[in-house]
Amino acid sequence: MAAFAVARSSCGLLSGLKASFKTFGQVKHGVASAAVAQSQLQQQARRCYSVSHLSVQERIDRKRNAALIGGGQKRIDAQHKRGKLTARERVELLLDKDSFVEYDMFVEHRCSDFGMEEDHNKFAGDSVVTGQGRINGRLVYVFSQDFTVFGGSLSGAHAQKICKIMDQAMMVGAPVIGLNDSGGARIQEGVESLAGYADIFLDTSYLFITGPDVVKSVTNEDVTQEELGGAKTHTAVSGVAHRAFENDIDALLNLRNFFNFLPLSNQDPAPVTECHDPSDRLVPGLDTIVPFETTKAYDMLDIIQGIVDEREFFEIMPNYAKNIVVGFARMNGRTVGIVGNQPKVASGCLDINSSVKGARFVRFCDAFNIPILTFVDVPGFLPGTSQEYGGIIRHGAKLLFAFAEATVPKITIITRKAYGGAYDVMSSKHLRGDVNYAWPSAEVAVMGAKGAVQIIFRGKSNQAEQEAEYVEKFANPFPAAVRGFVDDIIVPSTTRKRICRDLEVLASKKQTNPWKKHANIPL
Repeated sequence: MAAFAVARSSCGLLSGLKASFKTFGQVKHGVASAAVAQSQLQQQARRCYSVSHLSVQERIDRKRNAALIGGGQKRIDAQHKRGKLTARERVELLLDKDSFVEYDMFVEHRCSDFGMEEDHNKFAGDSVVTGQGRINGRLVYVFSQDFTVFGGSLSGAHAQKICKIMDQAMMVGAPVIGLNDSGGARIQEGVESLAGYADIFLDTSYLFITGPDVVKSVTNEDVTQEELGGAKTHTAVSGVAHRAFENDIDALLNLRNFFNFLPLSNQDPAPVTECHDPSDRLVPGLDTIVPFETTKAYDMLDIIQGIVDEREFFEIMPNYAKNIVVGFARMNGRTVGIVGNQPKVASGCLDINSSVKGARFVRFCDAFNIPILTFVDVPGFLPGTSQEYGGIIRHGAKLLFAFAEATVPKITIITRKAYGGAYDVMSSKHLRGDVNYAWPSAEVAVMGAKGAVQIIFRGKSNQAEQEAEYVEKFANPFPAAVRGFVDDIIVPSTTRKRICRDLEVLASKKQTNPWKKHANIPL
């Protein structure tokens, strides 16, 4: 009807023009008659334009309203029943109020196969909402897949919308946040939807390459969606996901918090915010936090939270490879990345998963100009055939490589054990560490005293005496200090004060790596 109205208005405009020109042609004399004819012509043109304009505006409003409800109220209700927000609700919750500017609201898919060309299969905006907005006043681009439209499946138009905001974000130097809620590629579009993927590449969310039905048909293996690609699987077993949250609201509020730690692009420095926590604050509890017995565990998170601003630490991948802790915090308002061995889990030993987890985080910090603090209590690499067969040498080298190539400020604190090759790997002075401290409880050695004595004095008596001698010589921070491998042996309670001071000095650090096409990290 709207299209008909536009066409009808156009015909009226032509008829009006013909009538006016006829009237004008009949009046051969008199300025007044010519003026009347001209006035009639203008009025008719304005009247016809107004009708046409309203018709287009009606179409715009109708399309806009349709886009706002996605796949319809029935599907929105089904989304809510599953405990999930809609694509637009997620965007509204993530971004500052009234800051969202939407792009491509009128884009529709271009598929004409399998009945997709019919009007009831066309949805304004297709299956993704895209645009830009602000988080705490800082620019961010966002796309949110709409599960109410074809299950959020990716079409050619869907991919085009995402690529557009990615290109613009790259041009202006702003981050992109993707809120994924999709069933995968749109089957009806075939290879075009797959090309779109190439272009962009808890109980309610799942992530897998092939679903349970495909797994059953190929391997005859029975597995549920939750077992195959649920939140627990990917945050604790595979390491594909970094965090899991109770619901959409919890996830989006945490995302806003996480965003505040990051620069807008790799061209910007790490964010600095106003800090009300004194930079010279002493932390007396750190003086007694490390147990006297070297075999007794403690929680590295207690040290981290005691040192950082306001005890606020945003941990990344807290349920995966728990023997290493990584995350973001602030020191005197300045964003820092933190890596620390966790003595509570596997005595803090490095293994394959923890090495990869740590390396990925270190490289992320280095890519976005975020200084790195490293807390070391590592007795070595985890021994065993499973680790050797899995390639611990290759994977452990990833962490070593990541620390070695990082050019951001690097500050290391050895809290207790720093044994063998694992000591080297954990941002040691040998890997271009800028400032390396040791606590009085630190032990920098090839291995623990008991194991070393058993090898050195094998078959000899009085091993207890030899062990005491080994401890006196090596199980303390002095061997490393006298060789310059640590810059100072500090009182633990002063750690925050020392780190804040060093970060201020290192803020102007400039270091480059030799030019190369790209690094050759041992993948």
